[in-house]
Amino acid sequence: MSASDDPRRVHFQSPEYLVDRLDAIAELFETDRTDLLVEAIRQYIEETADSETFRELVARKYYDDRLEFETVTELVGTETAQRLRLLKADLEDEPLDLAAPDDADIYGGDAVTADTDDDGR
Repeated sequence: MSASDDPRRVHFQSPEYLVDRLDAIAELFETDRTDLLVEAIRQYIEETADSETFRELVARKYYDDRLEFETVTELVGTETAQRLRLLKADLEDEPLDLAAPDDADIYGGDAVTADTDDDGR
């Protein structure tokens, strides 16, 4: 068991009917309340972290400097966090001030247009 897997006591209040149902389920499965709570939390975190909406929220808050990189890593994993850090650095860079070339015709001749009729022709 690694240090991050060491149990930590957490105290919270819950409506009595939920505790009663939880205890009944624990008795049915011959386990204890804590094991059921830990499993439910683990499943919720996995499902939430896999959500596109969640990843977009993490990215938006990270880009707005409302989340630290370490927190992003905890929320979406190392690979995604590294990708977000690279994108953020790219977004923060000043655009290059490049003048258009004087000696080249970038269109190479006549411009081509596209027909945008609704019927696809």
